[in-house]
Amino acid sequence: MRCLKQFSPLDLLTVTIWIYAAIKALAAPNSPPCSPTPLVRSGDGGGGEDMERSQIWFVLGAINLALLFAYAFADGDVLVLTEDNFEKEIGQDRGALVEFYAPWCGHCKKLAPEYEKLGSSFKKAKSVLIGKVDCDEHKSLCSKYGVSGYPTIQWFPKGSLEPKKYEGPRTAEALVEFVNTEGGTNVKLTTIPSNVVVLTSETFDQIVFDVNKDVLVEFYAPWCGHCKHLAPIYEKVANAYKLEEDVVIANLDADKYKDLAEKYGVSGYPTLKFFPKGNKAGEDYEAGRELDDFVVFINEKCGTNRDANGQLTSQASDELLKAGIVASLDALVKEFVSASNEEQKAILSRMEEEIEKLTGSSARNGKTYLKAAKSTLEKGADYAKKEIERLQRILEKASRLLLLSFDLRLALPRPTSSSSRRTFSLLLLLEMESSKRTPLHRGLISDNMGGKWSYWDE
Repeated sequence: MRCLKQFSPLDLLTVTIWIYAAIKALAAPNSPPCSPTPLVRSGDGGGGEDMERSQIWFVLGAINLALLFAYAFADGDVLVLTEDNFEKEIGQDRGALVEFYAPWCGHCKKLAPEYEKLGSSFKKAKSVLIGKVDCDEHKSLCSKYGVSGYPTIQWFPKGSLEPKKYEGPRTAEALVEFVNTEGGTNVKLTTIPSNVVVLTSETFDQIVFDVNKDVLVEFYAPWCGHCKHLAPIYEKVANAYKLEEDVVIANLDADKYKDLAEKYGVSGYPTLKFFPKGNKAGEDYEAGRELDDFVVFINEKCGTNRDANGQLTSQASDELLKAGIVASLDALVKEFVSASNEEQKAILSRMEEEIEKLTGSSARNGKTYLKAAKSTLEKGADYAKKEIERLQRILEKASRLLLLSFDLRLALPRPTSSSSRRTFSLLLLLEMESSKRTPLHRGLISDNMGGKWSYWDE
């Protein structure tokens, strides 16, 4: 993800609004509940703790959505160029290679993984920019630079908006060589690690038969043309679900491991089979072989909510609000909060026994229940209320820092005497906030201040 200093003021303002709204919701005494069952609540029959728990879940969900919103502005290591930012980025103090593409173009889709490798290779090169323009969205920009077919790749020298068309092979290796020649760099091609799990005869059973995993397996042959065509799409599928611990995207060289291929009736390549948690006999994958087809299939079968870029979809908002809830433990929580101190110790033992039976993410979330229950025993019935108040203070401080960093960003691009004084004042405010030494604060300042002081000082 790009750090905050790379976002436009509008991006930062939008994220700030999300967090500010979340804090207001937490502070509001009459906020509606968003989650049906409280984790810890008082035994007086009132809804205060229930309300506070609902509010804190809303805050966590809203902040997650804000971060997801911010993440959506990043597109790997290739800069997305638009009519608004093109001349701010191109023709400036570094050379640039720009791909003009159309989302529906087959040749563009084939180029995409190679171009991503190129972007990753040059991400630390300060004198070269790797960018791309969606010509469906920015037709006038593409027309301005004579684009009549897709993809069109052009080199813009440092300080010039007069491009040179790239006519070479559309491979990462050839593109790296071209950029090095034109830009005077000596960058080596970066190998991007794959998120596809490579199966062998030794690992197949261990991975595929894991009852806690939903596993999609591609049986392929290295010489198969259809398999080569599917490879970059399949890699994108794996990338989209790399954060889903219970979903595995895997492949097996069926030419090398013929016995396994025969066992599962593989007679053509590629053959795809799905091994869900509840059916390790496997079932044929018969949906389409475009990225969106795989995403729809996996979301439906695995209960996930990812889009083709790996971002959580709008349907995920409810999941965020319910994240971490274990239904089997909620019943014990209800007993726990209304019990006496001695009774709570007995219920805690039952809770520990129940957690031992859990697997996967439920087991991890169960430990959180246990920690909360133990803290309540050790620190008293007011523990939940005090913890929520502590989190609220952290969020309020973080939001002030984010607003300050946004204000600082507005001041920096105009190095006049008045803006310099304003910038210095903002830096002092940030320093005062960071002196409280909250790790979150230090992280925000580090993210926003990298290189900024030297820019102002110059």
